[in-house]
Amino acid sequence: MAEQFNYSSVLAPYMKHLLEVKSSQGISAHRTKWILKEIDDFANNEGLSDAHITEAFIRKWRATRIADSDRTLYAKYSVWSQLTRTMSRCGCECFIPRLPKQPRPDFTPYIFTQEQMSGIFTATDSLRLYDIRMGTALISIPAILRLLYGTGMRVSEALSIKNRDVHLDEHYIHLRKTKNGSERIVPVSESLEAVLIQYMGYRDRMPIKGISSDDGLLFVKSDGTSLNQGVVYQNFRKILDMCGIPHFGNHHGPRVHDLRHTFAVHSLVQMGRSGMDLYTCLPILSTALGHHSLTATEQYVRLTCCMYPELEEQCSEINAFVYPTVCPAYDYDD
Repeated sequence: MAEQFNYSSVLAPYMKHLLEVKSSQGISAHRTKWILKEIDDFANNEGLSDAHITEAFIRKWRATRIADSDRTLYAKYSVWSQLTRTMSRCGCECFIPRLPKQPRPDFTPYIFTQEQMSGIFTATDSLRLYDIRMGTALISIPAILRLLYGTGMRVSEALSIKNRDVHLDEHYIHLRKTKNGSERIVPVSESLEAVLIQYMGYRDRMPIKGISSDDGLLFVKSDGTSLNQGVVYQNFRKILDMCGIPHFGNHHGPRVHDLRHTFAVHSLVQMGRSGMDLYTCLPILSTALGHHSLTATEQYVRLTCCMYPELEEQCSEINAFVYPTVCPAYDYDD
């Protein structure tokens, strides 16, 4: 365990046990580790000497979290609940807090039209380097943006792909490092395969040792170093300006992450126009997006019907009754 996660309070054995259980399930639980560190520090500061959590102790902790947002508090209460349940199963008498109502962000993603996506790809291909910079990312940007739109990957997932994870002969990419810690297989279309093959062909010509090794990253700068998300965002903003697409800023987009939302809506449109009931498509789309439940994915059906009213008939009457009418779409991965 990393040095910053060396828990030292009386709760440490139970924290480590909880993380071991998550690790055995293939969950990295990075955010959980930081929240447990906060709880560990609080327990040390309060001089907790007995592995016994009371309601008063959690209330005292809550009084210190005056700057936390509702979503952050929900995540922390969730970790408290997991920890106290783990302790209870180990024989420690603990108060298990109830989770607060899960907040829903008042945010509607920006969905690019087919014409806008075509313009974005044209603008991406026209990017040119105007000065000598060995660390430029221009070699990777066209392929990255097409991969994000063509698969619905998160940008962090795309930048973590290694050469050994790319199996174009079998038409898929193996995602090992995901936001929720669960590995998944992402199918790749023939047109996207052609893009990636072309990109790797040019990349492998660079005289850099290990550029095509199994442990090497798929997407690199021209000097062979890794890309970060900020570089992708900067180039995407430039491309939006070239396409005349307004950027509202302050988390109102359009964002690179909206390519993921656009993939979801466009995929549902394609399946709906092929005659499939949109709700029967949810398990397929949910798996492709890496969601653990259908809750977030279901919102795309309503958003799709709002944008493409002619597809509303593709929603079965039974499913339309089960799911309430919601217009904004939420992606709890944001």
